[in-house]
Amino acid sequence: MKPPRCRRLLYLSRILVTIGFAIGLAAPTRSDAAEIKVLTSRAMNHVLTELAGAFQRTSGHKITLILAPPSEIMKRVVDGEIVDVVMSGVTVDNLVKQGKIAPGDRVVLAQVGIGVAVRAGAPKPDISSPEALKRTLLAAKSIVYTDPAIGGASGIHFEKVLDRLGIAKEIKAQSIKNPLAATKPNAEFVARGEAELGVQLISEIVSVPGAELLGPLPGDLQAMTAILAGILKTAPQPDATRALLRFLTSPAAAAAIKAAGMEPGGL
Repeated sequence: MKPPRCRRLLYLSRILVTIGFAIGLAAPTRSDAAEIKVLTSRAMNHVLTELAGAFQRTSGHKITLILAPPSEIMKRVVDGEIVDVVMSGVTVDNLVKQGKIAPGDRVVLAQVGIGVAVRAGAPKPDISSPEALKRTLLAAKSIVYTDPAIGGASGIHFEKVLDRLGIAKEIKAQSIKNPLAATKPNAEFVARGEAELGVQLISEIVSVPGAELLGPLPGDLQAMTAILAGILKTAPQPDATRALLRFLTSPAAAAAIKAAGMEPGGL
C-alpha cells in the first residue's frame, strides 16, 4: 500500500493531467480558430491593438479591425457589410433599436471623457475651470475638433460647450472641423503643429505620439461617453465574438483600458 504522501501526489498529478486535457479540449484547434471582424470607432482602436496579441494567444482567434467614424459604421451595417461586432458609442444603441443587435448582446466596455490636446513640450495653458477654458480657447491661434457631421461624440458636445461659454462664433471662425477623425485624429494635427489645441475623446489623444493631454474639460462642461460593443445578429462568428467581449471586460484587459485614458465598464 502506498504511503499517504504518495497517494496525495498521485491524486494531484491526475488532477493536473485532467485540467491540462480539459484546457487542450477548450482551446481552439486550427480548424476551430475564427477571424473576428470588428467594426470600430477610434475610441477603442488603441486598446484593441494592444490586446489583440494576448487574446489571440489565449483563444487562438484572430481579430481584424475595421476603423470608421460612427456615421459610416451605421451606414455600413445597414448596407449589409458582414462583420461580427460593432464597437462605438450611441451607434450600438441605434443598431439595437433597428433590430441589428439583440439587447442581450450589447456590452458596456468603458467610459471616457473629452480632453484637450497640446503639442508635446508646448506651454500648458490653464483649462481647470470653465472661465479658464474660455480664456484659453479664445487665446488659441487654431483649434481642431471632430466634425459633428460624422457623428463623433466629442465634436457634437464641444459645440454645445462653445455655446454655453458664449464664444461659439469666435471659436468656429478659427477652428478646423476634422471629418476624418476616425483615421486621422485631431491630436495628429496638434503634434504636427497644424493646430495649437485639439479637442477629442481622451483615449484618442493619449495614443498619439507628439501630442500630450492638457487635461479633461472642466466641471460640468465634461461629458462621459460610453464605449459600447454589440454583436450583430448576422455575425459569422458569434461564439468567438462573445469570447472576445468576455476578455475585454475581464480584469486582464482593465489595465490597458485605463492606460488609454478610459475607465473600464460602466460608471
